[in-house]
Amino acid sequence: MLFQRWVGLRVGSFSSLCLGRIKPPLFEIGKETHVCICRSRSRNYVSVMAEEAKKLAAYAAVDNHIQTNQVVGVGSGSTIVYAVDRLAERVRQEKLKIVCVPTSFQARQLILKHGLTLSDLDRHPELDVAIDGADEVDAGLALIKGGGGCLTQEKIVAGCAKHFIVIADFRKDSKSLGQQWKKGVPIEVIPMAYVPVSRTLAKRFGGEAVLRMAVSKAGPVVTDNSNFILDWKFEHSQNWKEVNTAIKMIPGVVETGLFVGMAEKAYFGMEDGSVKVRDPPII
Repeated sequence: MLFQRWVGLRVGSFSSLCLGRIKPPLFEIGKETHVCICRSRSRNYVSVMAEEAKKLAAYAAVDNHIQTNQVVGVGSGSTIVYAVDRLAERVRQEKLKIVCVPTSFQARQLILKHGLTLSDLDRHPELDVAIDGADEVDAGLALIKGGGGCLTQEKIVAGCAKHFIVIADFRKDSKSLGQQWKKGVPIEVIPMAYVPVSRTLAKRFGGEAVLRMAVSKAGPVVTDNSNFILDWKFEHSQNWKEVNTAIKMIPGVVETGLFVGMAEKAYFGMEDGSVKVRDPPII
């Protein structure tokens, strides 16, 4: 699946429009011609490519895994926006009968915005498929999730689905966890326990656990479940299945952002406009 990507970026008074690739602008000073290379412009280009890659992955997953008369778990985050766009488009065009169960307030609003049928786990405790993004995916389909703070409800919904499908852009693809994602493993905790839990994490597993602070409010991030989030910045690769279980046994921990042995397939939108599919390793 290849798309032609037209990218328009503006740097100062310079505007460029290129097909699939940005060339550095030329400008003249006297008789000399200079090449202008701008870091912010390069970052903007990567960002544009990442958005297109998210869309590619989301569309591929929805097209390959969604059928009529299904109950669908709708994940959270920036990539899932494209999945819901495509889901709504197919519902309109193909008259699909779909029921959606959200993983967060954001997912609920997306479902309502597109006029899709909203439900919950009380009415639909078993889902046919759940589609969600990830902050990082390793070679064995172990995931770090929770950068958006919705890890607990995301894991509950994924655990209720017969098939859990992950969508991401090329920046989230790693051989091992921590290679790309440098912000640590999110861990949702009861507010009164964040200090003892952070101390226990550092003592038992190394690294540092930092209380996530809000950007547009004073104080810490508060989840949809009224809890806090610790970001555990680990020092080296671990046996993630064992570590996940051990962390969840610490009093005050609600859930971790480690999703191990849950994903059935991952779709990555790539820089060249293709979609890479990863299956779990054969044991």
